[in-house]
Amino acid sequence: MAVGLTHALADGVVVGRIMKAAAVPVGMSWMWTLAFGHHEDRTPTHGYAATREAAMAAFAKSWRRE
Repeated sequence: MAVGLTHALADGVVVGRIMKAAAVPVGMSWMWTLAFGHHEDRTPTHGYAATREAAMAAFAKSWRRE
């Protein structure tokens, strides 16, 4: 189970999640992912980061298609 789960919302709909997960690369304890159905034309659709803030920034960058 993920710890520190945060739902990413757009117009009141869950479009992704940011969580502290156990099975991640060393030093990258936070995982972010776009929800199924919300990743069309966006890349990457998931990733790992060292901090929650970095995961949030990476999620936002993918969501905005930057």
